[in-house]
Amino acid sequence: MHEVSMAAGILRMIEEAAEREHFGRVSLMRLEIGALAGVELQALSFALTAMMPGTCMEGSELAIDEIPGTARCLHCAASVEIKSHLEACPFCGSYTLQATGGSEVRIVDLVVFDD
Repeated sequence: MHEVSMAAGILRMIEEAAEREHFGRVSLMRLEIGALAGVELQALSFALTAMMPGTCMEGSELAIDEIPGTARCLHCAASVEIKSHLEACPFCGSYTLQATGGSEVRIVDLVVFDD
């Protein structure tokens, strides 16, 4: 379950930012996770919530938004939205889709307070 190590990395980045930017705690963190990122959203949310106590994230709200995957069909050149790498082009039926977006994992917003 790589979501646990991903959650640890996210929390480590937030802790480093808190030290560097001199804030005491986070009240809200918003993440964007691409549909093609291979991340189980519920598992990541659970892992983050379980690891927050004792960090500057303790008691904070967590919002995770899933962004759609996008691809370009190499057969008909259509730009399409996809949920997995295994989908066919909805226009021509070809499986020659090249992902163009939706594999990102990003921290979008942090609402922070000085303590």
